[in-house]
Amino acid sequence: MSDTVAYSLLVYTALQIFVTLRTLEGEGGSMLPMLALIVLVAGIIPMFRHFERRWESLSDTKASDPALLADFRRDQLAIWAVAIGVPFLLAAVFRTLVSLA
Repeated sequence: MSDTVAYSLLVYTALQIFVTLRTLEGEGGSMLPMLALIVLVAGIIPMFRHFERRWESLSDTKASDPALLADFRRDQLAIWAVAIGVPFLLAAVFRTLVSLA
């Protein structure tokens, strides 16, 4: 699970930079997009860490139990769905707010 969390955080941060922050960038040299990136990454880390803690508390024998495979895959899918989905969702929200203003 640690690898899933680490790689998904890399993907999440890259998507935040290239998708969400492109929407927030204005013509000036505002630091607001960078502050938004820090807040959004800092907000997602505790959620991903929660998933990691669930699995690191198990012994290797227990974690490799085939009965837990479905739960493990569900957690992996949830992590990747958040890592990929949230930046696109935020970009859509920001674009909508900009178009309303």
